Amino acid sequence: MTPTISTDALIVGAGPVGLFAVFELGLLDIKTHLVDILPKIGGQCAELYPEKPIYDIPGFPSVTGQGLIDNLLKQIEPFHPEFHLSEMVASVESIGSAEAPLFRVITDAGTVFETKTLVIAAGGGSFQPKKPPIPGIETYEEKSVFYAVRRMEDLRDRDVLIVGGGDSALDWTLNLQKVARRVTLMHRRDEFRAAPHSVEQMRALVAGDQMDLRIGQVTGLGGEGGRLSRAICRGNDGSEFEIVCDAMLPFFGLTMKLGPIADWGLALDENLVPVDTEKFETSTPGIFAIGDINTYPGKLKLILSGFHEGALAAQKVFRYINPDKRLTFQYTTSSSSLQKKLGVSGT
Repeated sequence: MTPTISTDALIVGAGPVGLFAVFELGLLDIKTHLVDILPKIGGQCAELYPEKPIYDIPGFPSVTGQGLIDNLLKQIEPFHPEFHLSEMVASVESIGSAEAPLFRVITDAGTVFETKTLVIAAGGGSFQPKKPPIPGIETYEEKSVFYAVRRMEDLRDRDVLIVGGGDSALDWTLNLQKVARRVTLMHRRDEFRAAPHSVEQMRALVAGDQMDLRIGQVTGLGGEGGRLSRAICRGNDGSEFEIVCDAMLPFFGLTMKLGPIADWGLALDENLVPVDTEKFETSTPGIFAIGDINTYPGKLKLILSGFHEGALAAQKVFRYINPDKRLTFQYTTSSSSLQKKLGVSGT
């Protein structure tokens, strides 16, 4: 049985706002764990626009989505946060009181947390994969059709069909080519949205007969008991053909849904979580919401607004965790104790 993980703060969402919350909580000596449904850190910045410039981050005239995430990860290194990726929070149960909150949180992967506070930084909600319109695909899901790769080893020596033309499709094509028996990449056209370098690497593998590239669409699946044996496909010229495969990974992008958050007993306003503007706490004491998931008068859905919200939420988190301690506000520019935590020398 997996042991329960005890923590002071559990952050749901490992996008930029969740990562900055780690920093603000770390300055207050609060240990954090983060859960994210995506297989990598970075939320929308890393998944939807890793190479797209962002122009409204203070101090950066221009920074790419992935560049921002890389800098935030470097910033929080001193606090050693622990990440639980490719997991979605399935249930939240309050087992404490309003004065001394405590929550039992379970993910869809079976990870169990007991946390004194919960910080929701889930953007617009949990990312859910866009499913291809293939009849009967549900029969194969989680048996031989997967929308995320939890463990590469699970696909070792298998015939893998990857469908899509973006960064996720190309990244996994290149990674799984090293462990799968054979990888086939299928896209509806011979042009790709992925990073040019990844496309070049893929074409080199195709030229070297180390993998296959097919142009067209999957229209049906074949196999027994949810175990895939072939994909039925149609080419752009109308021809039909089959691809032998025992695993398929469709990467058709992501859509945001509120997901299980709707069942956590929080007050909601049109699929957003209302909060106060003093500490960004929800209707449930000990549960906070920062970033695009929350709503309040004058709300702006900007990353920098989420940073501000995380800083104020951290102050209240500290008071829940340390009710008998005085919280003294300090500047990192002048506090030697804060600079020590960050591993820098005072001036």
